[in-house]
Amino acid sequence: KVYFPRVMMPLKTVISNLFKFGIQLLILIVFYLYFIFRGYVISPNMHLLLFPVYVVMMALLGLGAGMTISALTTKYRDLTVLVGFATTLLMYVSAVPYPLVEVENKMPDWAWLVKYNPLTQIIEGFRYMILDTGVFTWTGFAYTFAISVFLFLAGLIIFNRTEKNFLDTV
Repeated sequence: KVYFPRVMMPLKTVISNLFKFGIQLLILIVFYLYFIFRGYVISPNMHLLLFPVYVVMMALLGLGAGMTISALTTKYRDLTVLVGFATTLLMYVSAVPYPLVEVENKMPDWAWLVKYNPLTQIIEGFRYMILDTGVFTWTGFAYTFAISVFLFLAGLIIFNRTEKNFLDTV
């Protein structure tokens, strides 16, 4: 028997998706430069320096949630169906297709649900850095950073505690 750290499997997925993200980022930069040379007014701001921090937060959030879900799906197989549904629902609660300001204007009763979603803060941060639109606050940044680190550490603990039983339940 050879020891293989099982945490490498979710980490491998995150790293490969970060590689894909890098390729997509290069394409975005090419289009960004194209529109600048065509005379469009695009104004990134100084918060663009936080771009690597946002990428790390996004990776930690995804890795933490992924490790938690993968640890739970080994025991509860039906959770896989729920995760597919929850991912679609999470897209609409994360302000992916619309800005946060629209939710606050049109549905103020539900704006708190979108506003305190850590993914919303990451998406709005990217919008603010690259397009200079959207909402950026340092409290939202700190909140999202804290949630990302907490979820990653919680996912790592849950994954490490359940990895000993993976073969028994699979």
